[in-house]
Amino acid sequence: MKMICLLVVMTLLSFKSGAQGFIVLELFTSEGCSSCPPAEELLAKIPPDKQVYILEYHVDYWDRLGWKDPFSSHQFSERQYQYSQMLSSQVYTPQLVMNGTTECIGSDAAIVRSTIHAALSKPAKATLNVQGRIQGNKLSVSQKNILVAVVQKYAVTQVKRGENEGRTLSHIQIVRQLHLVKGTEWMDLPAGFNTEDYEIIAMSQHPSTGEIIAVSRIVPTRI
Repeated sequence: MKMICLLVVMTLLSFKSGAQGFIVLELFTSEGCSSCPPAEELLAKIPPDKQVYILEYHVDYWDRLGWKDPFSSHQFSERQYQYSQMLSSQVYTPQLVMNGTTECIGSDAAIVRSTIHAALSKPAKATLNVQGRIQGNKLSVSQKNILVAVVQKYAVTQVKRGENEGRTLSHIQIVRQLHLVKGTEWMDLPAGFNTEDYEIIAMSQHPSTGEIIAVSRIVPTRI
């Protein structure tokens, strides 16, 4: 798969003083990693808040170690490699990147909670409004240079090999597809997509620092 670059789009943003703060929690995880389930369990316990966006990327570099994660993608590993350069961090799991600017071990509850509180307590720099349409099993977004994540809200896997052999793992907010939208275009949706079990998240991101400038959920209309 092609690497999805970190890009910012200024024309879609509405810069407003006092816009409500948000936090995007991007967890890099794998079913092959025995240290990852506690991080996923921590994110699953975060109280619902419309300004909290959770994205779980299943990386593929664990797949050669005994268990192939059915949700893994090299594209997500590439995204983590990009963050490692921008944040001068190591590549590991479970790694949690918060608003594209800071990272920590994903199971570190104290850091995660304090970072969420700080992000939600200060106003956002901008808001993002993206419209989407669904026809059949395709999604159309008519915007430029934004990242669109198609997210499966919940899944369960019985792991048969690797470090988590014999465990039943529950996942939330699994990124199934990540698209860089460059203009008006149609993209395929995952098999079985529906608006109850999936959601679509759009992000605008700074090209050199990785900071997420704005984020929103797309509520698509069917045509």
